[in-house]
Amino acid sequence: MRMSNGFMSTTRDGRFTTNAKSARFSAKPILLVVIFCVVPAVLVYLCMGASTSQNMSQPYIVKATAKHTASIIFLHGLGDTGLGWSQTFNALRQPHVKYIFPNAQVMPVTLNAGFRMPSWFDIKGLDPESEEDEGGIRKAGENLQLFIQEEVKKGIPRSRIIVGGFSQGGATALYSLLAFPQEPVAGIVALSSWLPLHKHFPRQELRSNQATPVFQAHGEDDFTVPFAFGHMTSKLLQQFNPNCDFKSYPNMAHSSCEQEMRDVSEFMQRILPGS
Repeated sequence: MRMSNGFMSTTRDGRFTTNAKSARFSAKPILLVVIFCVVPAVLVYLCMGASTSQNMSQPYIVKATAKHTASIIFLHGLGDTGLGWSQTFNALRQPHVKYIFPNAQVMPVTLNAGFRMPSWFDIKGLDPESEEDEGGIRKAGENLQLFIQEEVKKGIPRSRIIVGGFSQGGATALYSLLAFPQEPVAGIVALSSWLPLHKHFPRQELRSNQATPVFQAHGEDDFTVPFAFGHMTSKLLQQFNPNCDFKSYPNMAHSSCEQEMRDVSEFMQRILPGS
């Protein structure tokens, strides 16, 4: 799931992380190079859908092959696009489900020395005490709600929609679904993620999805978004939502693995059964 040159490897977020298990997370990483990998598109089941924001490119969509009765919206990580995840989820497809993979707008990212890349919001640091792009996080959450609203307009109730993402995409999903006063969705998936503006929860921001099933997963060898961040997020979510499931995966870095995707598939099949 990731490329490696021995000592350094690129994550699905397009940033460098060390392979050494003894490495320790730095609150102020210095990143000099960002590598983007372009995967050839196999557009057998894919089509481009209409964008819900003028600043975002069109999402990748995997259409339902039977009667469309449920939808899944999944957000990619920093420096990525929806294409890679659309191909990953193609192996998990349920015939009655439509899959939507939005693309983030390209912007400078402080964490990566101002390098411009697809990003849902600016990231200034990966430390619990780092300054956060509050305005950008809120805007990203609003944009995600637009995708949900589009599915509702097409006749899919929120109770038949799962929303999730990887890394920064999962962070956006968690924030949007907790901070905006909307009807609950069917489920939430957060892979290798964290809860942005976590100090606001649950006192100030918690407004929705307090009983929605949450599947959260994290690699124990993740030094990009450290495993401890995912575990702390899980503990925070469990303070107000008893339906949170947190799974960890040994020897998995900031990426995904076959067992994790099997677990994701089982969660989605349970939450969105065929009608």
